[in-house]
Amino acid sequence: MDRGFVYLAAVIDWYSRYVLSWRISTTLESGFCCDALREALVKYGKPEIFNTDQGSQFTGSDFTGILKDAKIQISMDGKGRALDNIYCERLWRTVKYEEIFLKRYESVPHLRSELGKYFRFYDYKRDHSAHGYRTPWEVYSENCKFGNTGETA
Repeated sequence: MDRGFVYLAAVIDWYSRYVLSWRISTTLESGFCCDALREALVKYGKPEIFNTDQGSQFTGSDFTGILKDAKIQISMDGKGRALDNIYCERLWRTVKYEEIFLKRYESVPHLRSELGKYFRFYDYKRDHSAHGYRTPWEVYSENCKFGNTGETA
């Protein structure tokens, strides 16, 4: 943004790279991360293991409490080990180079709207070489026991 920062949190399926949910915030408080996590759990069900980095918004009791209450195992990356979270780091790079760095956003609502469009493109239209040039949704829907959530491109 021209003034200030906006932070992005996303919950992704590591295998397919499908973005299950995402939120933005102008602060690094945990609420927006918790909201993204809750949405992913409601829409897509409970994973066996949930991996995060060690940012305070992910290590605090608000966020970890949601996982513990759902009896989900928590895996956290080692400090300073970006490669532990390579799929999220790759998503951040892709979002920056294919969306963020190419545009100017008038406001936080404008950014939210444009990111929504981008993530729909990323999930349903953008193919990935790692999965034989299929989209994250194609891979996710083929391999996930929760099946189709009714989302469409």
